[in-house]
Amino acid sequence: MAQKDNHPLTLRDVSEAAGVSEMTVSRVLRNKGDVSDGTRTRVLEAAKRLGYVPNKIAGALASNRVNLVAVIIPSMSNMVFPEVMTGISQILEETSLQPVVGLTGYRPEKEEKVLYEMLSWRPSGVIIAGLEHSDASRAMLRASGIPVVEIMDVDGTPIDSVVGISHRRAGQQMAQAIIKAGYKRIGFLGTKMPLDHRARKRFEGFTEALAKAGIEIADQEFYSGGSALLKGREMTEEILRRTPDIDFLYYSNDMIGAGGLLYLLEKGVDIPGEIGLAGFNGVELLKGLPRELATMDACRLEIGRKAAEIIARRAEADAPTDPERIVLEPKISLGDTLRLA
Repeated sequence: MAQKDNHPLTLRDVSEAAGVSEMTVSRVLRNKGDVSDGTRTRVLEAAKRLGYVPNKIAGALASNRVNLVAVIIPSMSNMVFPEVMTGISQILEETSLQPVVGLTGYRPEKEEKVLYEMLSWRPSGVIIAGLEHSDASRAMLRASGIPVVEIMDVDGTPIDSVVGISHRRAGQQMAQAIIKAGYKRIGFLGTKMPLDHRARKRFEGFTEALAKAGIEIADQEFYSGGSALLKGREMTEEILRRTPDIDFLYYSNDMIGAGGLLYLLEKGVDIPGEIGLAGFNGVELLKGLPRELATMDACRLEIGRKAAEIIARRAEADAPTDPERIVLEPKISLGDTLRLA
């Protein structure tokens, strides 16, 4: 059944799709009453297909909305999303809206669960990281009838509004800066990327720009888990053991880049003469390193602010408003680890 407007789905929509009464749908979703296994399966499949989420506050509020904004992000431990949350909070604290955070750990199935629970409370809007979601998550977001802002990434097709940077372009720009500086033997170190789509897009943009200049990645090293200094040290040691003639190391984030920088300084390596380094994210905490790491600002604070502004405007609007697309431009900082061209 196709939705004809932007209103949230109801029990009637699910009952019509499943071919049962609204009372039966209610019993299934509340896990109450005597319902056959076949009927239960049919109702649950119809609800998932439509993206229906039961309303836990139905009848409790005349507006059928609470003054909460669901903020769904992968993590609060990798130095990236706390700044996004600061931006969101700065804007929402001037309104009646309050952010509520759900963490997904970069796992699509966890995102589904978090989204389901949050939407069941009928928030006034959703801010969610990334553009890649499961079919069930996309269905829930589309069927919610509330403003949705996907953040951090603009390389794809958004469900509603989107605020972020082009990670492919970010990777291309860093590659161009490295090539311009005269480096030829380039290694890449980063997270395993099946679920970190933004890191994958940066890597794709990076390698595409290198290829246009006739350069291939000399070696690459991947890891799973959190972004840590120790991981960066270990990865740097391993990639240089395999490929000692590398003259530049590009890290998918600043934290592992900082670990690599400290390792190389301990070994007495000339940076950026013998080996150049660059990371990504522009983490302010790392300004105190012995050398300032070349990096690129991911516009995290501004992304949070712009996303919250969209939610606040649309939550106050009397009539539906058009989706917005805001593309921010990150800037490269050469620091002390990327020599001037």
